[in-house]
Amino acid sequence: MSRTDLVADALTIIRNASRSNKEDAIIPYSKVLNGIVDILKKESYIDNFKVLDSGNTKSIKVYLKYKGKKNAITQLKKVSRSGRRVYVDKDNIPSVLSGYGIAIISTSKGILSSVDTKKMGIGGEVICYVW
Repeated sequence: MSRTDLVADALTIIRNASRSNKEDAIIPYSKVLNGIVDILKKESYIDNFKVLDSGNTKSIKVYLKYKGKKNAITQLKKVSRSGRRVYVDKDNIPSVLSGYGIAIISTSKGILSSVDTKKMGIGGEVICYVW
């Protein structure tokens, strides 16, 4: 099966696993997805992740986090799509749910959260919102 939007597929896999109270989810590997999952771990939306290497294919095993019976990730929303890219400059970095969520942004310095991009004073392409 050909995948046209790897990031959207991975976010859907994580969202579905979280809603069905699974303990982990396996997503395909890419450098962008590795950066996104690293930010989710730093912002404590997931417990941990591990890169699995099985010969010629790599994947990422994401260990989901729950607060009691509630999911740590309430929603993952993809913003930029293959047909419509959304770019922001340093003055227009989005605030998700008045600061209760984060935006994940692809910048010239790598994949960063909205908090880090505000501190560094750079903009980029908005990949997704997480809350």
